Amino acid sequence: MTPEEYTLLLTDEVRRAIAAARGRDPLDVALDRRIPHARTVATQVKYLARAASKLPSYAAAECILPPRAFEQASSEACAAHKTIRGDAVLDLTCGLGVDSLALSRRFGRVVALERNEVLAAVARENFARLGVSNIEVVAASAEAYLERCTAHFDWVYADPDRRADDGRKLVRLEDCSPDVLALLPRIRQISDGLCLKNSPLFDVDEALRLFPSARVEVVSLGGECKEVMIYDDGAGPSVTATALGRGSFTAVPGTFDGAAPEVFDAARYGWIVLPDVALQKARLVRRCFAGRADVWSENGVAFCTAEPGGTEPVLGRVFAVERIESYDPRWLKRELKGHGAEIFLRDFPVAQAELLRRLGLHPGCDVRLLFTRVGRECLTVRLR
Repeated sequence: MTPEEYTLLLTDEVRRAIAAARGRDPLDVALDRRIPHARTVATQVKYLARAASKLPSYAAAECILPPRAFEQASSEACAAHKTIRGDAVLDLTCGLGVDSLALSRRFGRVVALERNEVLAAVARENFARLGVSNIEVVAASAEAYLERCTAHFDWVYADPDRRADDGRKLVRLEDCSPDVLALLPRIRQISDGLCLKNSPLFDVDEALRLFPSARVEVVSLGGECKEVMIYDDGAGPSVTATALGRGSFTAVPGTFDGAAPEVFDAARYGWIVLPDVALQKARLVRRCFAGRADVWSENGVAFCTAEPGGTEPVLGRVFAVERIESYDPRWLKRELKGHGAEIFLRDFPVAQAELLRRLGLHPGCDVRLLFTRVGRECLTVRLR
């Protein structure tokens, strides 16, 4: 966003036009000659509509939403889950300010750094519209601020920029901006705790290698892995898988000795669980279901002799089993060709699109099929 665009969005004329156009098709708004600065208005209408689910507080307050900052921002649901609290926190990477907003409800004071002066001004304006008064937005880079910082913070929070100048997605911490690993000695001088948000692609073992005493948490929302959090405050090591709205499971890192039965007896199982992606990413599937189900692979499914549930949350989707059989594509094609199928894959060597083609199926709801593998045997599970 340019300084000129930001100044324009502050005018009463454009603010009224945005409010009046909300709910309309952004393309129609952009082409409407009656609307002043129609393209600018249309962009805000588009992102305010998208913010209704991702950033409901921002949508309700009709905040300014620069497109790139919106795409990179945490959802409010994920931001609110972060468990740190105290008197003061330093956010090294303000951006749109979603995490700073969540932190402002857990800390008495938030100092939020944003190196882009226009985005810093946007964040200040949005916090004013949101009615938040305990966030100080500083237009400075993390490197420059830390070099001169004399204050002490209970926590330092960082969500480094994971986009290269050419648009490539970055995963390695040292490639992101700011380079938190390079800043770590200085961070530890001003705070006892670092809360670091990483890409959902970030490896859990790598997190523990870099921060051996940290608590690592994989967070999912709606069946999609959203982030890998590192809480470096000396309270670990531990690994947690959290499915927001469903529950969490925590374990101490190390080798898991639990084993599934040597022989797979399909007749024993009347239920299966498709483990949540957070469990898979954290490599905690077998530990989570130990004693409750048989699991042969961290990427597979949990086979249950009784319906899962009770007092413990089930971190995954539960299905009743109609029958389990060896995967036989020729037989399946003869029986089901032309049917609409809802297909689930776990640890299976064929991609979904190719599987539909081979079996002569199309997406639909005539049958529900799970394709998985136990050891070297590929299986078809017919779900009720």
